[in-house]
Amino acid sequence: MRKTPSAGRRASTTGSKGQSKSTKRTTTGGRKTGVSKTFRPGTTGKPHTGKSPHAFGGTKKVPSVKKPLPNSNAPMRLNRFVSNAGICSRREADVLIESGAVMVNGEIVTSMGFKVASTDVVHVGGEAIRPDAKRYVLLNKPKGFGTSIADFNARRGVMELVQKACKEEIRPLDKLDRESTGLMLFTNDEPLAVRLNDPRSGMKRLYHVVLSDKLSATHLEAMKAGFVLDEGFVKASAVEVVGEDRHQIGLEIMSSRSRIARRMFEHFGYKVHKVDRVIIGPLSKKNVPRGTFRHLTEAEVNMLLMSS
Repeated sequence: MRKTPSAGRRASTTGSKGQSKSTKRTTTGGRKTGVSKTFRPGTTGKPHTGKSPHAFGGTKKVPSVKKPLPNSNAPMRLNRFVSNAGICSRREADVLIESGAVMVNGEIVTSMGFKVASTDVVHVGGEAIRPDAKRYVLLNKPKGFGTSIADFNARRGVMELVQKACKEEIRPLDKLDRESTGLMLFTNDEPLAVRLNDPRSGMKRLYHVVLSDKLSATHLEAMKAGFVLDEGFVKASAVEVVGEDRHQIGLEIMSSRSRIARRMFEHFGYKVHKVDRVIIGPLSKKNVPRGTFRHLTEAEVNMLLMSS
């Protein structure tokens, strides 16, 4: 017996509203253009005179959660259920469903919009399937580990650092070059990864960069205004010199392209001694020592979902 679209179940969703509190900051002392003792993303550029335990944005208040994490046991569309099982893409799942290759509780279903509950038994081509649980792993990458596919198969790669994190297959959200260090997010949630890597999502990445020479005020302003590299147009969401020697820089960008933080300084002729990613979106290096990983909390996953 074939089920028609009208036979599909309707899923109900609920949400809760949260409130975010805004606070006013006061700054004391004189103003030095582009110079900051501790760099916080989204600031006005005024120097921060107070001591901070977490430089480069570590003290920035995380916004309150506005809605709960979606229930993983809630009914989902059949094509998404099949795709999440890891056997094909969403589009390929549509083809399988239309061809009659998918059965739910022993009955053929040809509607992509049919809702599948967690208690339903789904077969594709005669084989029972279950979607993988969604995993979100945060790694503090050490120097000397690559992030390319070639590194995964040959030289030391970051995958060996997270191979014991979970049984599901996870992949990095983006790349860091072998000599760079800092935060990398791994997940098997492919739709979320695609959305977070879209510059329009507003997913910010904050880097601590150490240069061989002092960063000039001219180049600092050029980074704020934006310029063209071989990879295309690039622009810093925020950039500030940290300390008085002008060798240490806080750089905030939204691009997920590999080596982009390093390339922005090399474009102006600077030799880059260090690139350390200290923040990805709402995630910081707190409680993640170099070379270790941890799983995200539900609240952190929720914030990622909201930001996408």
